[in-house]
Amino acid sequence: MGLGGRLVLPWRCLVALSLRLLFLVPAGVPVRSGDATFPKAMDNVTVRQGESATLRCSVDNRVTRVAWLNRSSILYAGNDKWCLDPRVVLLSNTKTQYSIQIQDVDVYDEGPYTCSVQTDNHPKTSRVHLIVQAVGFVSEDEYLEITGITREQSGEYECTASNDVAAPVIRRVKVTVNYPPYISDAKSTGVPVGQKGILQCEASAVPAAEFQWYKDDKRLVQGQKGVKVESKAFFSRLTFFNVSEQDYGNYTCVASNKLGNTNVSIILYEISEPTSSTLFQEETTTALTPWKGPGAVHDGNNGTSRRDGCIWLLPLLLLHLLLKF
Repeated sequence: MGLGGRLVLPWRCLVALSLRLLFLVPAGVPVRSGDATFPKAMDNVTVRQGESATLRCSVDNRVTRVAWLNRSSILYAGNDKWCLDPRVVLLSNTKTQYSIQIQDVDVYDEGPYTCSVQTDNHPKTSRVHLIVQAVGFVSEDEYLEITGITREQSGEYECTASNDVAAPVIRRVKVTVNYPPYISDAKSTGVPVGQKGILQCEASAVPAAEFQWYKDDKRLVQGQKGVKVESKAFFSRLTFFNVSEQDYGNYTCVASNKLGNTNVSIILYEISEPTSSTLFQEETTTALTPWKGPGAVHDGNNGTSRRDGCIWLLPLLLLHLLLKF
């Protein structure tokens, strides 16, 4: 909390918040100035499960900043990757095209994606919908054949037989699809010294996954002093009750079942507890400090400040508020 009780948000948080609010703007909202059809994204993209999907957005030399978003997160901002998914890669960021590729697509990748640009001091967006085609069903009278079954096709199936003599007869069959684990969520966490810290990873698997935690090459076990390992069917949590300097570092979560295993690296890093003086100092020096590092949207101009890197997103907040009334 800064002077006068004002809350000071880190600029990177403001960028993430602004881009996510941008994603909430409905498709078809007119742009009040400039070319209403710019930027132009490609039409709906349809690919088969397991193939690669390319999402393209046409731009020109008026564009100063660009970003791709999915339902709830930023995938790429300029040349900087914001998501942890290794399947998402940047294909091109030129004066005419900004495109990304999602490799080995699955049905959970299906949905809307947004291309956002800053041009002529006006942020604009366009959407493309990714459609993922799963394997089909083959039904021949008394049996149903599912070729190349996937985990999304597990569940209860119903068969109905009827004629003109009696009421229909209904039978239900439950299909369980076994598959190796895949980690759906894992985030690095910053914690001050002496505070409680939690690292968590979530994984989907049938049979249910078993979890293991490692720091460097050393496995962490339940009962270790100051650390609690808690694992359920679909997630595992590593809790530090009193974080020390020795606790900071890289941790690996491993999820496995009889069909395979997967792992992800998560970092527990140190942050300082904010004070009134440090917040005031950060506020007064923001305009003098270039914004560098992961997550920055680069436009090729040296010396661009954090405030300049964020200001193009601020009108989106106002637009979002206006659309709610």
